[in-house]
Amino acid sequence: MKTYSTKKADIERKWYLVDAEGMVLGRLASEVAQLLKGKNKPIYAPHLDVGDHVVVINAEKVVLTGDKLEKKRYFRHSGYPGGLRETTYRVLLREKPEMVVEKAVRGMLPKNRLGRAMLRKLHVYAGPDHPHRAQQPEKLALET
Repeated sequence: MKTYSTKKADIERKWYLVDAEGMVLGRLASEVAQLLKGKNKPIYAPHLDVGDHVVVINAEKVVLTGDKLEKKRYFRHSGYPGGLRETTYRVLLREKPEMVVEKAVRGMLPKNRLGRAMLRKLHVYAGPDHPHRAQQPEKLALET
């Protein structure tokens, strides 16, 4: 018996719709990262991008447990001396809720060009509306 190797022609991409309302951020991000990687498929290979497209709606209604809204901080740097800026997740969730989910999922993907390719298949929207109706995404119910 020969070892099976996944070919580019074998990869079929599906579209999934995930409603983030009331879901814990880390649990949501880990499930979405698994779908983006393709670990739910029998043809999964760690060196290939075999994952599916994921549309996350209601990102503004995601939940952080404990004191994370106030204590967890998002850092960015302008590149200039003294250019470090920090923001609490309460402010970030109010101003850019899509960024909160994207950042959590990005942290669970590989840190190379393969991870960046997987991240391009993630589509996050703050509200319940999204422009991907033509792709007919399959609604995915994740446990909270």
